[in-house]
Amino acid sequence: MLDFEKLADLDNATISAAKACVLDSTSRCLPEFTRSFKYSHSENGFYPKSGNVEWTTGFWTGQLWLCYELFGNESFRKAAEWQVESFYSRIVNRIDVEHHDMGFLYSPSCVAAYKLTKNEVGRKAAILAADNLVSRFQEKGGFIQAWGPLGAKDNYRLIIDCLLNLPLLFWATGETGDKRYEEVAVKHLDTALKYVLRDDDSTYHTYYFDMDTGKPLKGVTAQGNRDGSAWSRGQSWGVYGSALAYRYLKNDEALDVFDRVTGYFLSHLPDDVIPYWDFDFTNPSNEPRDSSALAITVCGMLEASRWMDKEKSENLKRTAGRLFRQLYERCAVKNPDVSDGLLLHGTYARKSEWNTCNNRGVDECNIWGDYYYLEALVRLSKDWDPYW
Repeated sequence: MLDFEKLADLDNATISAAKACVLDSTSRCLPEFTRSFKYSHSENGFYPKSGNVEWTTGFWTGQLWLCYELFGNESFRKAAEWQVESFYSRIVNRIDVEHHDMGFLYSPSCVAAYKLTKNEVGRKAAILAADNLVSRFQEKGGFIQAWGPLGAKDNYRLIIDCLLNLPLLFWATGETGDKRYEEVAVKHLDTALKYVLRDDDSTYHTYYFDMDTGKPLKGVTAQGNRDGSAWSRGQSWGVYGSALAYRYLKNDEALDVFDRVTGYFLSHLPDDVIPYWDFDFTNPSNEPRDSSALAITVCGMLEASRWMDKEKSENLKRTAGRLFRQLYERCAVKNPDVSDGLLLHGTYARKSEWNTCNNRGVDECNIWGDYYYLEALVRLSKDWDPYW
């Protein structure tokens, strides 16, 4: 088991160096990625251009907003505002929105825009996205259906990732006064936390329900190594998602889930800190890492530390800081000739003999890894009002 006491504490020099790398990299990307988006992952270290499709584009716009907050450069704000218009067009014209990832798309882009600049287009777009997310709620089973046509038997399921989509619904209730958003979020949370958490504190990636009765059927994986393994990024969604659930609900169940899933994640890190893409793998292994899982977990720990007693809060922040330093030292892009991303050694999807994935973005930067690495840096640098 990793000895966290042997890890170096985060210091101001590391924070300053990390900020300098982020500012340089993101500034360099603006000419190419203002009226286009970064693809979900890099290819040979560099991001292809993408239109506003798939589930990941909000993370690039979110990176621009985080840089605007951190550095104050108007160029970041102007680029992000152009992209907010694109998100409004996307939801109005229903371009690639038949899924649950409205929070991933609209919280770091449009909710952020409204919080930071009172951008009314961002507000409108985010509320429409929340409407779309609510429409995917299945009364039989009590969950938001992740993928596929509504009511399709082969996709009558939730996935753990959706915990990060729910803050959009809490925000929408706060903005509109309409309780139905929050009610759906709470019902989904109750169902998800009940079924995705295993007895050993690991998590299922996805859980199926009977479409006729709502009866829980089985937990499986879509991106983990096997149905019974702990996909490291799925576990990290559990860490951050339960921390955010406590932020909104202040209930003991969410805090208990946070403690359990975080304990599992930290106790299964390899000696060299950066997790493999699935916790089936430990040192030594030739399997790829997923740095994004650690970045997400650091954000979850920093979020949860805001709601703990002083001693537990300080311990969480200190450990999170140590883990961030490892991310910077081992994975951060420090040379623009190597990559135009922020965080190396991510894995989008890894094929195994048990899952149905194809290899995608293996040992590359991925855009959510970049975003959560930067979000962690912002959290460590200031008292931050989350976009989530």
